[in-house]
This record gives sequence, C-alpha cells and structure tokens, in this order.
Amino acid sequence: MQTISEWVEPHSRVLDLGCGRGVLLESLVHSKDVQAVGVDLDVGKIAACIRRGITAYQGDMLAFMRAFPDGHFSRVICSRTLEEVGNPSAVIAEALRVARAVAVGFVNHGYWRNRLDTFFHGRKPRNEVYTTPWHESRPANLASIADFEQFCAEKNIRVARRVFLRGDWKTPCRAFPNLRAGYALYDLTR
Repeated sequence: MQTISEWVEPHSRVLDLGCGRGVLLESLVHSKDVQAVGVDLDVGKIAACIRRGITAYQGDMLAFMRAFPDGHFSRVICSRTLEEVGNPSAVIAEALRVARAVAVGFVNHGYWRNRLDTFFHGRKPRNEVYTTPWHESRPANLASIADFEQFCAEKNIRVARRVFLRGDWKTPCRAFPNLRAGYALYDLTR
C-alpha cells in the first residue's frame, strides 16, 4: 500500500479494480485528496467501501471501464486483482486505455518458498497469503516475475517502475527478484 500510495499524484482520479473493502482508496482520499472509485464483485466489500465514504461499483470491471473515455483516470490500481480475473491481458489493456498509468501488484509464484512448498508437498501452496485449499479458492492466474516481464515485453507495455519486496512484503528485494521476492509491484504506462 505504501509503494502504490507514493505513485499516486495528489488531486488525481483513481480507479481501484478489485478494491476490496476500500482501505487503500480511503487512505488515498485522506492523504492525497484524490477522486476515488472502486470496483469489486463482492457485495459485502462494496458495502464496506460505501460505509467508508468511497464511491464503489459492484460488477464486472471490464464493463465498468468501457463506460469511460480514453485517459479519464490518472491511475488505475490492480493490487492482487489480476490473479483472479478471467482475462488479465484484457484488463490491463483496458486499464491502460482509461488511465495514464496502471499500478499492478501480485504475489510472485516464482518465490522460493512457493517453489519449495509445491516441490515438497506437490500441491498448491498454503501459507499466510493463500490460506484456503484449492477447492475453496477462486480461479487464479498464478504468475512469476519472469512471466509478467515476458508479458509486458510481448505486449509492448512500458514499465516505468518496478518494486520487488521480500517474503515479508515490506523489505526491498534487490537481487534475484524472481526467486527471492514474495511480492512484485509494477508501474505501467502507455
């Protein structure tokens, strides 16, 4: 949240895809005086946003973004969202159309602990991040940093900034991020 907050300009228009309960947007409204709107499928999470005073839409994020003209938002945020959508490529393309910049954050499945868990247990990782077994989980697009870097190169997406965090999601990871980083953040631009 701290890194994404640093990337958001004061007084800008921000769209958070998969906004959850609106904690990040509420923080940005108070600290950066942004115009914020969130989108999520979960009715309970949308209700929590509204209780926080955050404008939120319950429904399909692609359909929601299609209602806006090019460049309407200053920034779109996709923090732990792309892992759970049906077509991440389409979401990124549409986000880059409606905003000047897109912040993408995801769990790095190339992280050494995830690799070891899969290797030794032969199943989906179970840890503080993924607490549920596979049959109780939503569909997931598991990606590593190497996967995402290749995707950006193939789609000619400009990466303005990258931040890699160790397994604690706080400490910067400067060497061998595909192996040693637990979380990756990308600032994408058109």
